[in-house]
Amino acid sequence: MSASRLWLLLVPLALACEETVYVPVDGQLPAPANLTYRLEPSGDPSSPAGILLSWDGLDAPDLGEYRIYSRGSTGGSFGLRGATTSNTFHDNGVPHLQYYVVAADLNGLEGSPSGTVTVDERLALQRPAALTSISLDRAIHLSWSDNAFQAAPARFEEYRVYSATYDLDANLCDVDWVIEGTTVAPEFLAAAMANGSPRCFGISAVSVEGYESLWSPLRQDTPRPDGRNVLVFAQAADPAHSGFRFWDDGNADGQAQASELGLVVAGGPQADFSVYRDPADSSLWFKPEFAGVTMRLYAATPVGDLTEIDYAPAGGYTRDLFEAVPTYGYVFAVTENGTTRYGAVRATHVGRNYLILDWSWQTDPGNPELLVRGNLPTVTITGFDVP
Repeated sequence: MSASRLWLLLVPLALACEETVYVPVDGQLPAPANLTYRLEPSGDPSSPAGILLSWDGLDAPDLGEYRIYSRGSTGGSFGLRGATTSNTFHDNGVPHLQYYVVAADLNGLEGSPSGTVTVDERLALQRPAALTSISLDRAIHLSWSDNAFQAAPARFEEYRVYSATYDLDANLCDVDWVIEGTTVAPEFLAAAMANGSPRCFGISAVSVEGYESLWSPLRQDTPRPDGRNVLVFAQAADPAHSGFRFWDDGNADGQAQASELGLVVAGGPQADFSVYRDPADSSLWFKPEFAGVTMRLYAATPVGDLTEIDYAPAGGYTRDLFEAVPTYGYVFAVTENGTTRYGAVRATHVGRNYLILDWSWQTDPGNPELLVRGNLPTVTITGFDVP
């Protein structure tokens, strides 16, 4: 059994603090009062990064130092852990089970001990029950169940947000997790992220004592470029501005530059799609143009926003024309040089001569994530013991 796990098994059944048995000596310093502690979360609730003890300082001219004693189990003996002239003490690494503090005078004579504090991992909060995310341009919006706060609002301190790189092909999270930030709200915007670079995310809840919960279910998501309120004309009205191309990699470097994304171009084979006007009733239609483009209606009902167009459907793509209907969403599969990428549009306005649309595009090859909110394959992790 590893030492990092040992402290979890040694917690006594009684939660109440116990007083250390001590025989006082006449003239000794009084006991330090109000000894408290706070754990330092590490990402692994079974192995805190350390513990910070604090107590009320003594106003005594003959005070020499404070001595901190600890033990790893209730059946063990207390031993000297360290000394300090401050009224705080930091113990690095996995903490011992119990601590107390005693003041010593300038001659080294110890006074009465403080009360004993017990590190009890059963005070940890609930893990966040569910985690969802929304793909954005260079960012991911995360939201999760607020059950940790709701179950114990007086003991809740914050949520911690972790992320790691994600291998889409292997469905694996990397072993190197980093903390993106903390928040008291059940949502977080992970910003300044690279488009087309998949990430894994996990959330923990931290109590006022520093106990870290188990992690939420993991979620993988990938930032992607998007754009709003793009005007595209019908070919019959303005041929030079009747086509749209999600990405024109003019440098052929596989890196999406802002100037290469969401381009209104002339209708025809150089466009991913064109806007065609039916001469019979003046309705506008999306027409796949580039040879590798297929498309489909995202859903048979309106979508409230571009971000509701989530995981690109696995099938049903055709070269057929689709009528442009306001508030409906459309998904495109663009295959070029053996690689498929996915894009989506939502029509916000459809007139006789032009339409206005919002668009999104996933630069990561083969990645169907336009937004992640529904059920996805379970994320597997390797080399890292996420709780």
